[in-house]
Amino acid sequence: MKHKNLLILCGLACFAASCSLDYDPLDTYSDVTEGVATDTVRIVYKDKAAVLSARLSIHDLYRGRQEHWYLDMLLLSESHSDNAYAGSPNAETTPFEVNSIEGSNSNLYRDWTRYMEDVGAVNVFINNIDATPDPALTAAERAQYKAEALIFRSMIYFDMARIWGNVPLITTTAGDITSENVAEVYDSYFPPQTSELEVYRQIEKDLLEALNNAPDNDPNDKTQFSKTLARTLLAKIYAEKPLRDYDKVIQYCDAVGADGIDLEDDFSTLFGVELQDPASPVGQSNPAIAPRTRNSKEVIYEAQYVTGAANWLSWMFGRTLENWTFYFEWAKWITPSRDLLKAFQNEGDSKRLNETIVWYDCGWSIYYPANNYPFMYKYRSGYSNMIKYRYADLLLLKAEALIMKASPDFAGAAAIINRIRQRAGLNILPSSATAGKEAILNAYLKERRLELALEGERWFDLVRLDKVEEVMNAVYAKDAGRPAQQYPFTQNSYKLPIPQTVIDQNPNLVQNPGY
Repeated sequence: MKHKNLLILCGLACFAASCSLDYDPLDTYSDVTEGVATDTVRIVYKDKAAVLSARLSIHDLYRGRQEHWYLDMLLLSESHSDNAYAGSPNAETTPFEVNSIEGSNSNLYRDWTRYMEDVGAVNVFINNIDATPDPALTAAERAQYKAEALIFRSMIYFDMARIWGNVPLITTTAGDITSENVAEVYDSYFPPQTSELEVYRQIEKDLLEALNNAPDNDPNDKTQFSKTLARTLLAKIYAEKPLRDYDKVIQYCDAVGADGIDLEDDFSTLFGVELQDPASPVGQSNPAIAPRTRNSKEVIYEAQYVTGAANWLSWMFGRTLENWTFYFEWAKWITPSRDLLKAFQNEGDSKRLNETIVWYDCGWSIYYPANNYPFMYKYRSGYSNMIKYRYADLLLLKAEALIMKASPDFAGAAAIINRIRQRAGLNILPSSATAGKEAILNAYLKERRLELALEGERWFDLVRLDKVEEVMNAVYAKDAGRPAQQYPFTQNSYKLPIPQTVIDQNPNLVQNPGY
């Protein structure tokens, strides 16, 4: 197989040699159009304007590519956990709710390739910005923009490591292929996997470097790759098994709070929308809808959408409130589960329930009666913010560290959990919930489930705390709406399969155990 791919590369090298490389750089960056050419092509930015254009493109990789950052992440974290059903059953979504995922799943292939495309784009930026021959681009600007790109690369690899574990760790850009260097560049085009620990070490290195030059938290702009976002990611990676250090989790959670990030007083301001024109009712092609809050003090990083630049996520999950009937004739993804509904109801948690789930009449009855069908409600218009990280997640992660560290602090953890509960209008934890490690850990997991429901965290919480088998192998018997479990959850379930198409293309990749 390797020799076959070498032949392919040789063919590519011959093709490249036969093409003219004498071209004029254009204003908009691409691997082909931007740069200078001598006897070989080097991808560089010709001036500051080209760098700024490329920087904007990097920022738009999260905002403009919702499939892997949000849609498929919810399918994995919510439908593959006890929080949701697939919603729109088909060969690609149903395996997540019944635990029959295989390497042939096209959603996983889409996600892998999109993440790797993002890595490639950000590596081009990181590795070429310093070569820009324009004195108008100052040293401080170069350092800041590179720091931002390092933070974004860390976001990509954090998701990939949590999903797949061992993945190719690429920090360079592949050289040009010639007949003389095919063997030398082979691993650049067919990279092997790196251990999960090494991936986390690279994330750690990138984030610590980025802290030197990334912009400070701006309360008026939560779309930045800021120092606060870097600290958030550090807190989250130190909670993961390969790099676990609970003292550092606490350190960086506290640092995020010191940056001015705090809980919103009212939970509904995070996801609510409001009419800009009160005379125009909801549901009648009303474009004058906006989030109740942009750049909330609780949000660490979000994408924002406005009139003329909306996105399609709202009509993937339910009704889009700016146009009530738009694309509402087919079953939606991520249907809240009966088990999640019961968890809210048992806790008397109406405030968060009403912001998380909404009921509509619809034209299908796959999981519930059509006249009383629940839908995800945290993303309810094409102009809603797409929140990736918020402070409640970090506060609760600090509580986890206080519970799990060598010298636990149950009282400190309970104080954090109670703060989250009181915002939701709930009573503080009973004394029985703090009587021992298992009791407070269960209270903690329940609180994270209710606070962060349908935000892409549930599966990863279960994996991180080794609760997958206990929770997921029991849920099918108690949730009457969930299709039958196909395979039991085991330690092999903690990582998903590498897409088989990717393995077929790259013989250096090894499938995860159990698939």
